[in-house]
Amino acid sequence: MREIQLKDAKATLSAVVDEAVAGEPAIITRHGRKQAVILSFKEYERLSRVPSFGRLLAAFPGGEGDIAPRIRKPVRKVDL
Repeated sequence: MREIQLKDAKATLSAVVDEAVAGEPAIITRHGRKQAVILSFKEYERLSRVPSFGRLLAAFPGGEGDIAPRIRKPVRKVDL
């Protein structure tokens, strides 16, 4: 992913958008710091549908009996 300064992105916005649509997103920098990313709407939609870890756990189809019980043995000592 290429980085482009904000002033350059403003001057060539149409080309930056065309490249993003073609699959080459760009990082927009301001004063040397990363500030934004230009990517295609298709890629944005794909990324926005990725579920969080919490949602994946909540969607677990099994019941309580499907999860093994936690072993309550004391932790072993390790010399480092």
